[in-house]
Amino acid sequence: MEALRTELRRAELPRAETRRAEPRPTSETSNGSIYERVLGDDFQRLHPRIQERFGFDSRAGIGQVGRGVMEKIWRGPAYTLPFLYLGTWRNIMFPESGRNVPFRVENFAYPDDFGRETVTWVRTFDHPTRSRRFDATMIYSESRRRIVDYLGSHQHLAVDLDLSVSERGGMKIRSGEQRFYEGLLGFRFPLALSGIACVEEWFDEDVDGYRIEVDVRNPLLGKLFGYVGRFQVETVEVCREAIPNHVKPLREESRE
Repeated sequence: MEALRTELRRAELPRAETRRAEPRPTSETSNGSIYERVLGDDFQRLHPRIQERFGFDSRAGIGQVGRGVMEKIWRGPAYTLPFLYLGTWRNIMFPESGRNVPFRVENFAYPDDFGRETVTWVRTFDHPTRSRRFDATMIYSESRRRIVDYLGSHQHLAVDLDLSVSERGGMKIRSGEQRFYEGLLGFRFPLALSGIACVEEWFDEDVDGYRIEVDVRNPLLGKLFGYVGRFQVETVEVCREAIPNHVKPLREESRE
C-alpha cells in the first residue's frame, strides 16, 4: 500500500514551466489532431472554440488548462460505492458527490514511448474533504481507425471511443468496447462490470465559456457517476520535451 501511495504522489510533482500563448492554427500541423483524423470534414461543423480545444497536436507547441466549477457531481445508489472506490485506486472514478466543486482539466499533446500521438485528459476535482483525479490519455489507433482512451494512471483499461458533433456544435463522445491489459494478461472487459460513458463538451456563447456534461452508467446497476459544469481555458506554450510529468501515465500500454 505504501508503494502505491508513493506512485500516486507523482501526481503532485511540480509542473513544467509554461507561458501563455495564443492557439496556433491547426493548418500548421500536417495531419491535424487525432480528433480531426476521426471526424474528417465533420470537424468543421464544431463551434470554432471547440475546434481550438480539439484541434492541436504535439507539433503545435501548446497545451490547454481549463479551470472552472462542477455545478453538480453525482453518483449512483449506495450499492455502486464499492465500484467507485475501486476506481480511485487508479484515478478513474471516485465516490464523492457535491455541488460547485472547483475543477481543473489539463490537455497536453505528445508522442508516447510507442510513437503514438497522445492527448492527456487529467481532471482534478477539489472536493472539500480531498482532491480526486480522473486520468485518461487518448491515442489514435491506426489498427482500429479510431481513438482509444486509456483510463487511469497505469493504462490498464483501453476503451474505444465514438465521436460525433452535437446540434450545438459540441464534441460528443460515447465509450464502446473495453479491454483490460496487465502484464501478459489481456482480455475484453465485460461491460456488465464496467460503465458506458456519454460525454458532451460545448461552447456556451451566453456565458463565453465551455460547458461539459458526463454521464456514466452500468447496464445492470444503472447510474454510476457523472458531473455537469463550466470552465474557462488558458492556452499555454510548452516544449515537446517538457510536457508536465504529472499529467503522464505511470505506465504505458502498447496494446490497443
